[in-house]
Amino acid sequence: MNETEALTTLAEAGQSIWADVLRYLHLVTIPGWRQYQIFIILGLIPLAYLLQFMLASRLDAWARRREGWPKWRLRLLIHVRNRLALFLYVAMIWAVYLLLQQVTWPSRSQMIGVVATMVSVWAVVGLLARLIYNRLLRRIISWALWISGTLYALNLDDAAKKILADISFSFGTMSFTLLTLLQAVILIALMLAVARIVTRRAGLGLQHNEDLSPSMRVLAAKGVQLVVYGIVLMVGIRALGFDLTGLAVLSGAIGIGIGFGLQKVVSNLISGIIILLDKSIKPGDVISIADTFGWIDSLGARYVSVVTRDGKEYLIPNEDLITSQVVNWSHTNKFVRLDIFFGTSYGDDPHKVRKVAVEACEALDRVLVTPNRPVCHVTGFGDSSVDYILRFWISDPSGGLTNIKGQVYLALWDAFKENDISFPFPQREIKLLDGSVLETRRGQSESGDEMPLPPGVSLDRSDPTT
Repeated sequence: MNETEALTTLAEAGQSIWADVLRYLHLVTIPGWRQYQIFIILGLIPLAYLLQFMLASRLDAWARRREGWPKWRLRLLIHVRNRLALFLYVAMIWAVYLLLQQVTWPSRSQMIGVVATMVSVWAVVGLLARLIYNRLLRRIISWALWISGTLYALNLDDAAKKILADISFSFGTMSFTLLTLLQAVILIALMLAVARIVTRRAGLGLQHNEDLSPSMRVLAAKGVQLVVYGIVLMVGIRALGFDLTGLAVLSGAIGIGIGFGLQKVVSNLISGIIILLDKSIKPGDVISIADTFGWIDSLGARYVSVVTRDGKEYLIPNEDLITSQVVNWSHTNKFVRLDIFFGTSYGDDPHKVRKVAVEACEALDRVLVTPNRPVCHVTGFGDSSVDYILRFWISDPSGGLTNIKGQVYLALWDAFKENDISFPFPQREIKLLDGSVLETRRGQSESGDEMPLPPGVSLDRSDPTT
């Protein structure tokens, strides 16, 4: 069918529908049960709003007592609260329709049944649409279901399908109708919404699976997403009428071109899979790479998110974690040993110093006493002090390393002050040999007399700086 014939068919169908609407409006103007049904339909609207005004406060009070409900259930409750009049109207109009079906002829409630079906579709679609988080998908699916339900309630679905089937498009050697295109779009939107729900639920289920390691949970979640969205893509292509066998050669050529153009992206993707498989890095680990120190927040397909102590989030490519030297502070376990260096005066007993230092360190909450206690050793005799090293262990490197070292230094300061142990500082002694003088001003001795100049040095009196 060419474009002119399609437009002619569309105009004829529109004229036919308009004629049916005018005929129906004419029948409505005749006194009888048709007018009674219209009065019932319109009269239930203010009654629904009146009931909403009376029940809204009670529903709000009941909702406030729902503690511990999941978020999706609370969202549905809020949706029902905001559209309470619509749901009350649906309940009342169906009650009236069923009552009239029992006490009078079915034809005297036909219009009420049509309106009841329409508003029921609107209410159910609006309720189910709350489960779709993506706003664009929610609007596409909602409008598609609303229009389809309205046409079905008005018994116009067959006529609408015929009109849409008569409008065709051509794309190269392929042709498809507007009905096929709309059905494919609605099908893809529905499958994407279902895929998002399935992947989200699967991800939450895998996160709470204690039998899997954190890296395997991430890998399994990525695998579920790949399979589900791959199925959606294949079904969408088939729904549009494309032949998948004809795309094999083209996809191979495109794949080669993409492989050369996206080498880094593919390298990061493969590196991410390797990281997940060998379990070298997992969410929650504390790592150091180059000048970055922080903990793993999430593992992505292209990068790893590392959050530092100052709140900065670094997105490190997966390839860098494979090729660079990475310090994983919690790879096999979370026990980390830290070293503190200090010195005391020669007049302090080193045995007492070691004992006081260990006891001060053990008094801190983050310092472990088991399985390894803190130890303190003498490392040498310096110019001004006896040098020591204090070693202790912690099990929470994600809590920070610099702060615990600072706490240990403060504990040593307080403990040494209580036990009269002093921290030495460098001291220098200057001896004046016989015949030498102490210079307090440039070119003058302490007594004010000019100092003799070394041989070969003269003083320029004309220079103001001398």
